Amino acid sequence: MSTATDIIKQPRIKILEILKEFSLEQLNEVPAGFNNNILWNLGHMVAAQQGICYSRMGLPRIIDDEFFMAYKPDTKPEKFIDATRFDKIKELMFSTLDQLDTDLQNNIFVNYPTWTTRYGFEITSIHDAIGFLPFHEGLHIGYIMSLRKVVKK
Repeated sequence: MSTATDIIKQPRIKILEILKEFSLEQLNEVPAGFNNNILWNLGHMVAAQQGICYSRMGLPRIIDDEFFMAYKPDTKPEKFIDATRFDKIKELMFSTLDQLDTDLQNNIFVNYPTWTTRYGFEITSIHDAIGFLPFHEGLHIGYIMSLRKVVKK
């Protein structure tokens, strides 16, 4: 695994360790004042990485369309996520990074189109995109850390 994707992987490992003590009901809860839940944030991290790295290039995503549509930006939880779906999210959190590493080594990300994030970052290459991901995931891990305090009763 490259250093760039390892920087993404390590916080993912840590947040899943922190969440082991939570029930599925707690992970699915959308507390008052929040728009989403812990599981949506985890799924969103996967979907965003896929959108930023693959969809923007016009490349097929590793995740299926149903998963992407459920967790893409500007969505919210629509249904209870059961243990099977949670296991799928956890698996995708790492398999997508492994595939990203492979695709980086195979140099499939040529002519990455320039775009500006909603946070004002100009992304001009796949390396910029991967550099942006830890910032984005840090925001969502922050949301998860806030949510866990509210749902833990």
